[in-house]
Amino acid sequence: MEIQFPSQLKKFRIALSMSQEDLAEKLFISRQAVSRWESGDATPDMTNLIKLAEILGCSLDTLVLGIEPQKDNIDDKIDHNEFVFDPRNGEYTRRRRGNMNFWEFAASYWWLIFPIGFPIGYFLFSLIIEIIKTFK
Repeated sequence: MEIQFPSQLKKFRIALSMSQEDLAEKLFISRQAVSRWESGDATPDMTNLIKLAEILGCSLDTLVLGIEPQKDNIDDKIDHNEFVFDPRNGEYTRRRRGNMNFWEFAASYWWLIFPIGFPIGYFLFSLIIEIIKTFK
């Protein structure tokens, strides 16, 4: 990857309508230092690079390498009805609902099972009682 720091610095500085003097004042350095950075004759130290990225409102990758940040966010692609963020391992995991057993289903959807299950259960119970009566 090619370092594009001088051109990126100038592009971001001009986009913010800042002069070299304005930028130098914010960093507590001389205007000539900023000029040398933009011409490629010198490079800032890590502390000044970090301060530059904060002042210019960009990432270090964008400032130094010219890599544009990705526009899409992982949260925009996640179906939050199906996945949930697990902070213990820092990953999205499938919600338990997709792999639930009968008892978990019954506990979650009792309101659905009761109207259907009650008549069926009553019928089976009365059928068993009738079978038992016939054997007596």
